[in-house]
Amino acid sequence: MSNTETIQEFYRRVPQANATGLSLNNAGAGHFNVFERNSCYKKTPYSRRDFYKVSFIIGTGRLHYADKWIDIDRPALLFSNPMVPYSWEATSEEQLGWFSLFTETFVHPAERKDFLQDSPLFKIGGDPVFFVDEQQQKDLSAIFRKMMAEIESDYAHKYEMLRNYLHLIIHEAMKMQPAESFERQINASSRITSLFMELLERQFPIDAPENGLKLKTANDFAKSLSVHANHLNRSVKEITGKTTTEHISARITQEAQALLNHTNWNVSEIAYSLGFEYPAYFNIFFKKQTGLTPGGLRSRAI
Repeated sequence: MSNTETIQEFYRRVPQANATGLSLNNAGAGHFNVFERNSCYKKTPYSRRDFYKVSFIIGTGRLHYADKWIDIDRPALLFSNPMVPYSWEATSEEQLGWFSLFTETFVHPAERKDFLQDSPLFKIGGDPVFFVDEQQQKDLSAIFRKMMAEIESDYAHKYEMLRNYLHLIIHEAMKMQPAESFERQINASSRITSLFMELLERQFPIDAPENGLKLKTANDFAKSLSVHANHLNRSVKEITGKTTTEHISARITQEAQALLNHTNWNVSEIAYSLGFEYPAYFNIFFKKQTGLTPGGLRSRAI
């Protein structure tokens, strides 16, 4: 899989999407933009992005998303999560509609604790496509047109207006039923493994003892990816030669070594931050993985 595409890289790939030269922090701490889909290409690379995107697709094509694909054969809303790789292949010559891309800080100010990835629309493993009827298409088109007009205005509070329009689209989608016609990719094992590895890596580094791991077992990851644990384990083993648990253990060990060597947290704090209920369990785990106790590693580093 290719590397995560940043907003800067997206604008270099699709310069017409930012013809006015919006800065990366045009909305305070965050970034927001909206543009017509006819400014984009008929085929996009399969990769993650480091931004969220809401797409109103009027045209036909095939969406490859995580370990699935779906044929878009009528107007639809698509909600793209930065953690989930995707690509688009247009099948009709005419591609209409709009894209809205934005960072999480645009939607949720830093002082708030909600995260878009936890919402029903952007949740990892969820279904991100919502087909719309004729009336919904008219309503959504009107909102996107207002967004297009607002972003070009000189109104001092236009980004507050744009944020409200975005929330309105999100709430409209939450009243709809997600599409259920996804098909499995031929290379589903590769896709689900990539998604697992990215979800695992996303939890690190741990920057404070209270911000500990939320996904600690193969079952935790399987639940977040909406797959059976046995299917996840088979896929990961097939592609990497290692089990899901082996990958999790290796990454926890790597983080434990970094925390022991580069922080002044005590062993108990490190143990809890890594998901261990008791420090003694962490000691046993760490010695099994490295041949040293946590205290022994730390003393060697002095």
